[in-house]
Amino acid sequence: MTEEQKPLIHPVAPRLKSGPKTPHVGPHIDAYRAAHKETVGHESDKWWAHKARELLYWDRPFHTVRSGSFQTGDIVWFPEGGLNASYNCVDRWAFKHPDKTAIIYEADEPGEGREVTYAELLREVSSIANVLKSFGLKKGDTVSVYLPMTWQAVAVFLACARIGAVHSVVFAGFSSESLRDRVQDCSSRVVIVDAALKECPLVEHVLVLKRTGGQIGWTEGRDKWYHEEIAKVPNYCPPEIMASEDPLFILYTSGSTGKPKGVVHTTGGYLLCAALTVKYVFDVHPDDKFGCMADIGWITGHTYIVYGPLANGVTTTVFESTPVYPTPSRYWQTVEKHKITQFYSAPTAIRLLRRLGAHHVENHDLSSLRVLGSVGEPINPEAWNWYNEHVGKKQCAIVDTFWQTETGSIVVTPFPGAIETKPGSATVPFFGIEPAILDPVTGKELEGNNVDGVLVLKTPWPSIARTVYKDHKRYLDTYMNPYPGTFYTGDGAARDEHGYIWIKGRVDDVINVSGHRLSTAEIESALIMHKGVAETAVIGTADELTGQAVYAFVTLKPEFAYDPNDETGLIKELVLQVRKVIGPFAAPKKVYIVSDLPKTRSAKIMRRIMRKIVAGEGDQLGDLSTVAEPATVDVIKKRVAKL
Repeated sequence: MTEEQKPLIHPVAPRLKSGPKTPHVGPHIDAYRAAHKETVGHESDKWWAHKARELLYWDRPFHTVRSGSFQTGDIVWFPEGGLNASYNCVDRWAFKHPDKTAIIYEADEPGEGREVTYAELLREVSSIANVLKSFGLKKGDTVSVYLPMTWQAVAVFLACARIGAVHSVVFAGFSSESLRDRVQDCSSRVVIVDAALKECPLVEHVLVLKRTGGQIGWTEGRDKWYHEEIAKVPNYCPPEIMASEDPLFILYTSGSTGKPKGVVHTTGGYLLCAALTVKYVFDVHPDDKFGCMADIGWITGHTYIVYGPLANGVTTTVFESTPVYPTPSRYWQTVEKHKITQFYSAPTAIRLLRRLGAHHVENHDLSSLRVLGSVGEPINPEAWNWYNEHVGKKQCAIVDTFWQTETGSIVVTPFPGAIETKPGSATVPFFGIEPAILDPVTGKELEGNNVDGVLVLKTPWPSIARTVYKDHKRYLDTYMNPYPGTFYTGDGAARDEHGYIWIKGRVDDVINVSGHRLSTAEIESALIMHKGVAETAVIGTADELTGQAVYAFVTLKPEFAYDPNDETGLIKELVLQVRKVIGPFAAPKKVYIVSDLPKTRSAKIMRRIMRKIVAGEGDQLGDLSTVAEPATVDVIKKRVAKL
């Protein structure tokens, strides 16, 4: 760490705004350490059993807390237990306080949203469940859900869970071909879109939600209107008791192979960790209004829009729009209007809003906020500090969370009120999580502080994915076999002098230049310190001399003035910036000034695309269905070819 960076990572004291709510963990790190100690080791089953009974309603008691191991790939939690996720998220709160708001639906057009009470949600969930049952769906059948960010989408999740159907939510921005692949892979009997279904003969029913009034293809006998079907059925449906280890959902992740990978999460363990992490990571209390800005089609939406907040009986938010529509104040208008208490978004969105200027934040009352969260990738210190200063007004706790689709819930995170934070560090493990940093070559655990390597987790936790759908061998080979006896995250990490964990990004995002292992996030952080840089993506590519070389793609702030016909001076400045902050060995070999970066619709930068283009493999990009703006790929190709 260089002298220039040190002021950015001084610990920020743990804090929550003063008020009647006492933090669940605190008031200092010793309280966290004592609490965490109870959740790991030989006596931890007592803690897990207590929390499972405290936070969830069980129709049938469990007697065994856990069984199985990473080595054998047969992990189970609460195996004898029976429960229903829909009942836990809806019924018990609808019976207790029916008029309490369950969902704040912030529609794309300002003013078109609404609030949905727990009683309304129970009726909607039950109606959809009865429609699905009228289609002949039963426990264990699969339903593909292809909906935009509407509150009815949440009801569909919970309706599937209510009757024991396994939902497979496909992000609404996917192409019809990608939807087809996912529908076929999980053998869905019910789905709700048309163009992709010509090659899906197993689909018997298509339930169509009228949202925009646009023209659609229609197949008589198969396709049915959502609003017409729910009008035919009663609006109460008794929940099906599910075994703890029964599947709750399948969620597909895509990779460079182009083959969808269906990650399977089960009912009891997943629901427990969703509830636990919402309560403790975000310090949620009963009257809070939780605002996760993710899409429900991704794991963040599953866990932190649907199951986590609702299992705690609090108000959740379904945000249909974008951070910049109709203006870059949209997030802050939403917070002010609904008095949101926890706000959870991605670093990409935070960097975008930073780029557009703090004046979009300043005129809004954000005093309701207590906790700000970051999710999806490591957040650079500059974005962290902007978030802290302009959104949190230096009064909110900031939780920089690390987790994955496969972990199901947050695994490394600060605890509000207990953990001093450092901009860019995910800090400490969540309850029940035992991280280790291994030498990537030998697999030996690196003890002590000031070490870096690959991040693994040493003991199973309840929300770990149980398998890859119809490909358990792929599951074992990807997560359990690389470093036997552990769960391999695929991420590089460092542990600093205080024992805090810093996520360095995917291991394939670590660049080895002349023997120096460099994190792409570290180089990107150095570049973004330049006054003109809005966003950046760094990749490594093969180099005859140094083994690998650094290539950087940079977007600029709109107000930054430079001559696009003569980029030489600016590129020199950017290279010098990296040399100054990190060292000469980290200097980019090439810098490309571009208008935008290829990102997923959940705002993750797709570095693998740029890596392949630079390597001359632009015709072998694999699955591009998750690219939000496909035109950016062509822009990158032309830019690289030009230079």
